[in-house]
Amino acid sequence: MFIRLQFLILNEMEKMKAVVCIKYGPPEVLQLKEVNKPTPKDNEVLIKIHATAVTASDIFIRGSQIPLRFLIPMRLLIGLTKPRKSIIGLVLSGEIESAGKRIKRFNAGDQVYGLTGFGLGAYAQYKCMKETDSNYGCLAKKPQNISHEEATVAAYGGLLAFQYMERGNIRPGQKVLVYGASGTSGTIAIQYAKYLGAEVTGVCSNSNLELVKSLGADHVFDYTNENTLDPEIQFDFILDAAGKAKTSELKVACKKALSPGGKYVSIDDGALLLDSKRLEFIKELVEAGHIIPLVDKCFGLPDIAEAHRYVGKGHKKGGVAIKVQ
Repeated sequence: MFIRLQFLILNEMEKMKAVVCIKYGPPEVLQLKEVNKPTPKDNEVLIKIHATAVTASDIFIRGSQIPLRFLIPMRLLIGLTKPRKSIIGLVLSGEIESAGKRIKRFNAGDQVYGLTGFGLGAYAQYKCMKETDSNYGCLAKKPQNISHEEATVAAYGGLLAFQYMERGNIRPGQKVLVYGASGTSGTIAIQYAKYLGAEVTGVCSNSNLELVKSLGADHVFDYTNENTLDPEIQFDFILDAAGKAKTSELKVACKKALSPGGKYVSIDDGALLLDSKRLEFIKELVEAGHIIPLVDKCFGLPDIAEAHRYVGKGHKKGGVAIKVQ
């Protein structure tokens, strides 16, 4: 009798749509399914997700494209034959539907954005999160002057750009170079460096030169056609927003163009810090008009495999968002 009652209760649980990663592999392993809607605990908020994004981290998890020396420890962390968290997705923007009685920072109806960390789960209509920062996520109120789709770029690209650019202690008048200036973090980094008063150089492909100029870059270089720099050029800070796996002759030349005491930092120099205070600062700059998050394309939740294929080509401008609600 008890088992039957338990079965009936489970069947009557509210449902939601979510993209489930059934195994490691190509984009086709992502399947849209109906699953149980989560129920928040006393120390959690229930977020109605309006938009998520396809990030490099999502591509990495779905495809399990892990260097051999990291394969065993990473599979132990994220799952041996398939992701331990079947609903992946790192970024979200949405509205708080309900808040547990121990929640202090948020109320039902608040528009929020953030990252889910090891908790993943953003490829869904709903997600439960705690309000405190941890490896399982960070959350802040969303900038009011942008869409939910744009907010996903501000969250992911902003946290990456701000974390690593802060290592440069950039001051007005300094020369800053952003390699990979047209990507999710690169487009934010260009604008943040200009906000800090730097003279900014962006490196990207020929097709994105005008875009990077429009974001405020004082100078631009095309890594597909140029492989040297003027020997007189030196930079106080260089951000590699493309990551160490992507290289070119021009990147090598850029590394050699640091001024004495200059600093070179890559976005994969360490783990991304999930920091709601940093999200709040990004919100301030977005609302003040200093940073405009750039969405290249927006897909619907049923088309997420197509979005993964597009991002996997490596030619996106800014971020790629997924409309959920």
